[in-house]
Amino acid sequence: MAEIGKDIGKAKELLEQGELVGIPTETVYGLAGNALDENAVVKIFTVKDRPRFDPLIVHVASLAQARQLVESFPDKAEKLATQFWPGPITFLLKKKGVIPDLVTSGMDTVGIRCPDHALTQALLQSLSFPLAAPSANPFGYVSPTHPDHVNAQLGDRIKYILDGGACRVGIESTIIGFENEIPTIFRLGGLSVEDIEKTIGPVDLQLNTSSDPKSPGQLKSHYSPRKKVVWGVLAELVERYSALKIGVLAFKAQVDGVELENQLVLSPTGSLEEAAKHLFGNLRVLDKKNIDIILAEEVPDIGLGKAINDRLRRAAAE
Repeated sequence: MAEIGKDIGKAKELLEQGELVGIPTETVYGLAGNALDENAVVKIFTVKDRPRFDPLIVHVASLAQARQLVESFPDKAEKLATQFWPGPITFLLKKKGVIPDLVTSGMDTVGIRCPDHALTQALLQSLSFPLAAPSANPFGYVSPTHPDHVNAQLGDRIKYILDGGACRVGIESTIIGFENEIPTIFRLGGLSVEDIEKTIGPVDLQLNTSSDPKSPGQLKSHYSPRKKVVWGVLAELVERYSALKIGVLAFKAQVDGVELENQLVLSPTGSLEEAAKHLFGNLRVLDKKNIDIILAEEVPDIGLGKAINDRLRRAAAE
């Protein structure tokens, strides 16, 4: 298994040697490698069993570093970066040639973000290169929000995991692009549509569900535990699947007709922020239980609820 620790110097040394390191962010843990080193990028795809058509996000220490990697920052992207970086928003922008095509799956745009975590910020500032870092889990599985999640699934494939504790946000970053100067959200995430629109005005949504993604997190089936997930109205689902041994992922309260030990609640207070933080961890817990199926409740489709429902919808996709 990988060593887990807080040694930024050790993480830096491994990354400079072309190795991969698990890193904490405010959203989920990332599997990081030198974004400018094709050999390191190949390792990321190999370790995750990730298809080469699914592009990676590049993590930077600052807006100044981001400018060195992209052709330009549109005015609205600049406004959002000033307001929300470091933070859970990724910009899809025209890349410069220094970014290998492998990182972007051959596309001319790169997803780039500045993560809001003190350890990873210190690591990024110590490096002379940015980090490509998709979520640190096998491709398609539930994203990791704790170093132990990373170690359980990838610990035999990497040497070191930087321990930043539990992730504060718990779901991936929101991805926004600006093709033809039109702000378009390609992935719902840790920064709500409402907060973005308060800053730059109306945005389009283009939440792809095909096998030809324009950005990470757009595949129809994704973020999935091993057990089958069905998503919707709990009372109806419990009745429909009563013949099976059921696990429940509820929003605010447990339901009748299912063993209490097989029910997890995302937020007893009804906080969407708390629900987002617990989403992936609770899915992992249910996945390990002796059940046949996971029934997940649709949450209010506002704020971070939109991103939670997006993740559950993709987890439930065939």
